[in-house]
Formats: sequence, structure tokens, C-alpha cells
Amino acid sequence: MAAADKLATDIIAYDVSDQLVITDAFLLCTAANDRQVRSIVDEIELKLSQAGAKPVRREGERDGRWVLLDYVDVVIHVQHEDERVFYALERLWKDCPVIRLPEPATAGRGQAPAGTDTR
Repeated sequence: MAAADKLATDIIAYDVSDQLVITDAFLLCTAANDRQVRSIVDEIELKLSQAGAKPVRREGERDGRWVLLDYVDVVIHVQHEDERVFYALERLWKDCPVIRLPEPATAGRGQAPAGTDTR
């Protein structure tokens, strides 16, 4: 997974399809600093571009603290660790099912934030 390749942590995905009509899934991941946020975003865009996907919307790149990439079916949030703690998106989506990610996406890359159900 592209985010894990750039050492993103706390990678988790939620199935939000029953809650939202605009997308099926949210993918959240954390970066230790602004430069890493940009690096993770660049890698995600490169890998998805190679697969033929382009984001329909991209927000937050200038500040490098929280970048949102909207690929219609999935919305990817790459957050600086301070923003991840402050906004606590897991709390908003805690009732949504967690999507199991491949082992390389989660192995040795950090745990899901405390209180997160990882069914």
C-alpha cells in the first residue's frame, strides 16, 4: 500500500457507504510531519495514477497538515499527527464497519488509534 510504503501510521479504512451517498470508504493515515504528509500524498497519487485513477478533488496541500484526496469511491485523508488527534475522525465514524486492509498496510506501521474497533 502506498501510504505504508512512505511510513504512514495508524492506517485505517471505514465503510461509510451506509452513512454517506458521496463515497463508499474513508481511508485515514497519519504522518509525523508536513514533509511526510506530502510524501505520502505523492506516493498515493503516483500508485493510483499508474492504476488509471485520478482524484476528482484534492484539498489542503498548501498547508501540508491534512490533505484530502477524493477518488469518488474512496476518500483518503492524510493527516499530520496533531490534526489526527485534534479532529479525531475515528470518533465520527466509529459506528461504521472497519475495512480490513492487507497486512503490508498495517504491519509494523502503527496501530489503529485507541478505542477503534478493528473487526
